[in-house]
Amino acid sequence: MLDTDLYRRIVDEISPTLLYMILYFQGEPYLHPDFFDLVSYATKWKIYTATSTNAHYLDSENARKTVESGLDRLIISIDGTDQDSYEQYRVGGSLHKVVEGTKNLIHWKKKLKSKTPHTIFQFLVFRQNENQIEEIRRLGKECNVDEVALKTAQIYDYKNGSDLIPLNTNHSRYAKNGDGSWTIKNKLLDHCWKMWHSTVITWDGKVVPCCFDKDAKHVMGDSSESSFRSIWESPAYNQFRQQVLGSRSEIDICKNCTEGSKVWT
Repeated sequence: MLDTDLYRRIVDEISPTLLYMILYFQGEPYLHPDFFDLVSYATKWKIYTATSTNAHYLDSENARKTVESGLDRLIISIDGTDQDSYEQYRVGGSLHKVVEGTKNLIHWKKKLKSKTPHTIFQFLVFRQNENQIEEIRRLGKECNVDEVALKTAQIYDYKNGSDLIPLNTNHSRYAKNGDGSWTIKNKLLDHCWKMWHSTVITWDGKVVPCCFDKDAKHVMGDSSESSFRSIWESPAYNQFRQQVLGSRSEIDICKNCTEGSKVWT
């Protein structure tokens, strides 16, 4: 987990130009023992903070601390309206805990008279749950969340089709070809705003270009050894940006990313 002192040093350095901080990457943020302190520290710098959770750790105490921390935006992953469909993707998860955690959060928002965090039910649309779209909207109303967002799912091995791809391809990033193969609905144009707008710092301080570098294959530098600015302006980072502009389709992490895709339905 990201060292708290390193986190504070990074925030201190880049806070003058940092507007938005996303406090999650390939893991459950509430497992970090200092999660609320991390949020509060960014809030003191007037940085907009967001995170995403499976809501399994939102007991009453954590729900209260979430509201008190100043967190601005909370995405709650809920990919089914019954236990069977939910656990097909969220293996080992409990839909009951998600709903219970959501209600705890909304309770403390009301009790503390807080408008934040803006709370979102995020529903990844798969074949097994695409018939539940109206149900998730009703559940969102019942739980008093601020928003229900339907998101297309990233499928890794999509070329030969997948049981995960919705039958209604309006809810998919992929389209079926005449020969039975599948292709991504993305022209993969040679640009990406993230290269000049945002970056990702992993749990051990490594700096990678974006959230699609899930295994940190393209490390631009180490924030525990160098300033963020020196990494951001480094030859390695600029070379990677040139690769994106030159031939994005040749970069492994760019081939199935959301840049140019319809993410929300």
